Amino acid sequence: MKKGIHPENYREVVFKDMSNDHTFITRSTVNTKDSIELDGTNYPLVKIEISNTSHPFYTGKMKLVDTAGRVDKFNKRFGDRKQVRVQK
Repeated sequence: MKKGIHPENYREVVFKDMSNDHTFITRSTVNTKDSIELDGTNYPLVKIEISNTSHPFYTGKMKLVDTAGRVDKFNKRFGDRKQVRVQK
């Protein structure tokens, strides 16, 4: 590995989902001014708006898209424009 190309401030950081107060600790180089105390240890804090505990895809609360209606609408507009090729 080349020397001098890797960040020096790689440390444990707490990410906090602001929509449901879920926190998790991981290693990161992100700069932040906030800090939080967890389990008696002070960590830098990064506030995020959405995580896997609040994202609709991962929670199963995702709205279903009406794809059938879109297909029907497309076929109504463009479905009758098929050209039949006549072979001689």
